[in-house]
Amino acid sequence: MKRILIMTALLSLAGCSDSSPEKRSKDAPPPAVRVAEVEMTPLQAAVTASGLLVPREEAAVGSELAGYRVLRVLVDEGDFVRAGQPLAILDGALLRGQVAQAQAERLRASITAERAQSEARRVAGLDGTGVIAEETIAQRRFEARAAQAQLAAASAQLADLRQREGRLTLRAPTSGIVLQRVIRPGDVAGGSVEPYFRIARGSLIELEAEVPEAELGRVTEGQPATVLLATGQKIAGTVRLVGARVDPQTKLVRVRVALPVDPSLKAGGFARAELSGGGKSVATVPERAIQYSADGPFVSIVDRTNRVRRIAIRTGARASGRVELRSGPAAGTRVLLGGGALVLPGDLVRPLSAKAR
Repeated sequence: MKRILIMTALLSLAGCSDSSPEKRSKDAPPPAVRVAEVEMTPLQAAVTASGLLVPREEAAVGSELAGYRVLRVLVDEGDFVRAGQPLAILDGALLRGQVAQAQAERLRASITAERAQSEARRVAGLDGTGVIAEETIAQRRFEARAAQAQLAAASAQLADLRQREGRLTLRAPTSGIVLQRVIRPGDVAGGSVEPYFRIARGSLIELEAEVPEAELGRVTEGQPATVLLATGQKIAGTVRLVGARVDPQTKLVRVRVALPVDPSLKAGGFARAELSGGGKSVATVPERAIQYSADGPFVSIVDRTNRVRRIAIRTGARASGRVELRSGPAAGTRVLLGGGALVLPGDLVRPLSAKAR
């Protein structure tokens, strides 16, 4: 009986030895983990920029005449005008009197020139004949030429006055919306250095925004943009112009966003634009693959032998749940998705492919 009890105890100890933690961990299958590959994708990250609404091109209207009183103003701010349309009229009563006087001077000069020319024709061909003194012949010819010169001077003076008379009416040089008007009836022309009217050519208002120099590589002409006005209204636009100069103080670059004609666009207003990202392909991983330590961000990769390794990374832009890898594993490398903290470098795992959401 004693021998049987000893045999039973030994068998029990052997059974306990086979179920030890070391045995179980050695025979257990590797943990399953979800992985995704580093992919080359066009990262559609939006660039945000803000600025002021400005006319695409502004036409300034002033007067070249000084000392004439404003008789009437025909348009106001916000009015749409067409090219050549009268904007204001100056009082030309004094100028009309000068025009009438110049017309009379020209008529007198014309009569004088006609008479002198007639006298010169009468002595034509009489040189050296002795019929009329040579001095008289020369004098009549000089008088004819002098009369023609006086007629030309009178004609030029009359033309100048008529041109001035035409400028009494200020006209729009282009079609568009009147942005500013600074004159009133009764003002004297030439008393201000500021233009009397400012017109937005074609009524086109666009956003002049500023983009950081670091984001300049993601902004191109023709790029779609969504402009948010201060009122909350959104308007679709297109990047028309990217500045050729970086401000040395702010390190910002001016960008012009073209917008359609819309009465809600007011020059001088504030707006913000979101510029859609370009289609440049870069190495990206899902956001869930990024982990952090005291040394910075890293990803846990699964090598060909299904062993876990950590690789330090440098991240870039983020969009649509993915993160750009500016340095790190190459495209096609498998990376852990979440749960990476449950495994350690060197652990054997069983990877399960999964698409990043």
